[in-house]
Amino acid sequence: MAAFLQWRKFVFFDKDTVKDPADSGKTFILPKGISASDSGRGHVVLGDMEGQIWLMTRSLQLTSFQAYKLRVTHLFQLKQHSILVSVGQDEHGINPLVKVWNLDKRDSGNPLCTRIFPAVPGNKPAEVSCLSVHENLNFMAIGFTDGSVVLTKGDITRDRHSKTLTLHEGSCPVTGLAFRQMAKVTHLFVATLEKVFCYTLSNKEYPKVELDTHGCALCCSSLADPSQDSQFIVAGDECVYLYQPDERGPCFAFDGHKLLTHWHRGYLFLLIKDMKSPNKSGFGSGENSLSEKQVLTIYDLDNKFIAYSASFDDVIDVLAEWGSFYILTRNGKMFVLQEKDTQTKLEMLFKKNLFVMAINLAKSQHLDSDGLSEIFRQYGDHLYLKGDHDGAIQQYIRTTGKLEPSYVIRKFLDAQRIHNLTAYLQALHRQSLANADHTTLLLNCYTKLKDSSKLEEFIKSSENEVHFDVEIAIKVLRQAGYHSHAVFLAERHQHHEWYLKIQLEDLKNYQEGLRYIGRLPFEQTESNMKRYGKTLMHHVPEGTTLLLKRLCTNYHPNENSMEKVSLDSSLLNKANSEEFIPIFANNPRELKAFLEHMIEVDPRSSQGVYDTLLELRLQDWAHEQDPEKKKVCQGEALSLLRSDNTVFDKALVLCQMHNFKEGVLYLYEKGKLYQQIMHYHMQNEEYGKVVDACKRYGDQEGCLWEQALGYFARKEEDCKAYISEVLHHIDQKNLMPPLLVVQTLAHNSTATLSVIKDYLINKLQRESQQIEDDERKICQYREETSHLRSEIQELKASAKIFQKTKCNMCNSPLELPSVHFLCSHSFHQHCFESYAESDAECPTCTPENRKVMDLLRAQDQKRDLHDHFNRQLRSSNDGFSVVADYFGRGVFNKLTLVTDPPGSKTVGSLEVNLQRDLLIHTKRNC
Repeated sequence: MAAFLQWRKFVFFDKDTVKDPADSGKTFILPKGISASDSGRGHVVLGDMEGQIWLMTRSLQLTSFQAYKLRVTHLFQLKQHSILVSVGQDEHGINPLVKVWNLDKRDSGNPLCTRIFPAVPGNKPAEVSCLSVHENLNFMAIGFTDGSVVLTKGDITRDRHSKTLTLHEGSCPVTGLAFRQMAKVTHLFVATLEKVFCYTLSNKEYPKVELDTHGCALCCSSLADPSQDSQFIVAGDECVYLYQPDERGPCFAFDGHKLLTHWHRGYLFLLIKDMKSPNKSGFGSGENSLSEKQVLTIYDLDNKFIAYSASFDDVIDVLAEWGSFYILTRNGKMFVLQEKDTQTKLEMLFKKNLFVMAINLAKSQHLDSDGLSEIFRQYGDHLYLKGDHDGAIQQYIRTTGKLEPSYVIRKFLDAQRIHNLTAYLQALHRQSLANADHTTLLLNCYTKLKDSSKLEEFIKSSENEVHFDVEIAIKVLRQAGYHSHAVFLAERHQHHEWYLKIQLEDLKNYQEGLRYIGRLPFEQTESNMKRYGKTLMHHVPEGTTLLLKRLCTNYHPNENSMEKVSLDSSLLNKANSEEFIPIFANNPRELKAFLEHMIEVDPRSSQGVYDTLLELRLQDWAHEQDPEKKKVCQGEALSLLRSDNTVFDKALVLCQMHNFKEGVLYLYEKGKLYQQIMHYHMQNEEYGKVVDACKRYGDQEGCLWEQALGYFARKEEDCKAYISEVLHHIDQKNLMPPLLVVQTLAHNSTATLSVIKDYLINKLQRESQQIEDDERKICQYREETSHLRSEIQELKASAKIFQKTKCNMCNSPLELPSVHFLCSHSFHQHCFESYAESDAECPTCTPENRKVMDLLRAQDQKRDLHDHFNRQLRSSNDGFSVVADYFGRGVFNKLTLVTDPPGSKTVGSLEVNLQRDLLIHTKRNC
């Protein structure tokens, strides 16, 4: 219960007397004898004692029509329809009539009356005390002085579509009626002088609930709006009661004899009889003497204050229309109460430092968030100046999102106010309004306060409740030395780089860092191993090597990975192993194991892998002292060289750098560098191997024997045995002219004539034999040539006698007709036609002649193949025979230049020398 005397009084309304618009200086006068009034649908409705109903517009224009013959007693204007319901009398006695008017339709200039019926409660007549109509036009309730309530159900504007029944009977006059509609449930509140009831009309049985055992006088009840849950208000002399359909609600101790009760736009209007006035009693206490003083008070029940209070003379009614409140008095005057705007009200409250009341008022007036924020700011400033920093920060917290945070932060940067600042920053983060600087400041506040519990609560909030920049928080915690908290945040929110930075750079927890990297997806594992690989290899070489082996073959994160990764077998996650070789700079043993694993798993690894592994194996071979182990290392290096994956040039350089003889010789042989093999043996003065090299590779490269002879010839040592062996092979293959052999050996002081004696004798004998063979062939060729010439001459000059008697084809005796050839072959004509390929060629001699012609054509085609000639000349042991062969083909025939006859003009402008050069370089023709 709220005491009336404790409520603050304000003047939130401006009172003014309504002036006549026709004469602005004159007071507006109401019609005389006003007996009923109501408002709605843009006009004020008045009923007088002469039966007229007056309609007043906003411009204060009055129009009237005769509704009853005697008087109007009650009016009810619907707010959502242009329907007016009136109660009045057309004849003397107790004969109240109910009329329903449609104000939008006209009948002879007056509003259309759609329905008339008598208001009779049962069998005996009674005066109407109150009237109420439901806004849906389906219910109308009429209260009588004998305690009866008549309910009309159906369309109230038509007789045919409605029915009337007596809902309530009693002994006390009915003083108030009100319909309440919530969802689909309709209630009817009934107030009498002694009790309050509620009927449920949405139920066919119309159940009744008795709410209280005391009632109210006429005009002292009303229905609140939905802001008060549409409660039924009953004003007694001591208290004002609020009722729900099933129980009594709160009550307010407002003393005084109530004359009128209204609820308009969230305000409770109470007209109270002035205690100094003479007391008037009896039913219908609204009818007071003309000199009676009355106090109209406007209450705000939500915010618990009096919005306005003033004295008036003989108030008839208080109506709300056109955005203002109008007070009708019996002396014909009309006053208007205009509510001040919300900002003016708030300023009045601010002047009195009533910020709590201002906040409540602003909320009830549905002020926007910006306006509320400004009130909270002013309230916070007021509390801050008073020294109530805890209260001030609570008000500042309510401004988040509207007030610039720096305005508040500057006020609480003092170390003594750090807990207030922390509370404000926490509120910013809860509403996701904090930026990086706010997060930094809040975490610094936690660290300064050494409030580990709050810090853990802040960073360990659920992922759906994170209202801060995680990366900034990690940075601040790391800087403040809270490494465990920073690690927790980094791991929880998958900031992998920060997690690894803290573990490896700050905590030096290399094993944990390596484990964490192994749980990451492929791309992140690859990038982090490139970044931290050297550090991890230095401290945990074995684990790092194992992880790199996984990463460079077919990587899958560990089972407890940070993210769910698709295990699609067709997706091969494999890093380039060559990129991780620099990580093993100071760990050759681990590097060797890594590279051997790579070539074993993937024989098609990059060249860099094989080259690096070869270098490691050569280093092991070079530093190994144990002969058996050195032999094993040698075999490993050779096996790698024999693979097809090593780069020849790089491998050769590596073998030469480490003086790996077997590898160098293998690579020379693999690259067909036979001269380098022999030079290698020459540099090492391995005479026997020089000769062996000539024997192995002399057939591929004949100059090796010449180089060997020159090498031994330059040696001052006794190399007669090697020289003799070399000379033997040169002699057999006729690789050098004898004169060149003698000149070569002439430089050796140890070589005597006995060394080349046998060589020269054999050479001279073969030359002599060759000369004899050549002379014999010359004689033979001369005889054959002379014989051929004689035959040609004979064929040209003398007649040919054909004496053949048999056919050379069928070996039968010749018969005419026959065919004879100069080659002495004869054929039957039919045999010749059957077997001859040409009419001009002998079938028997044709195959042999064709072979000769093919050889001649082949020679002609090869005449211009200069490259082929040079190649044959270089590769042949007897160059003279090659040249002689090409001489026979006419390759070196002289060109006959045909020049212009004397006196003719040279075509073109080229010089004679240039022309000759062009002719010489053109293609030779036979």
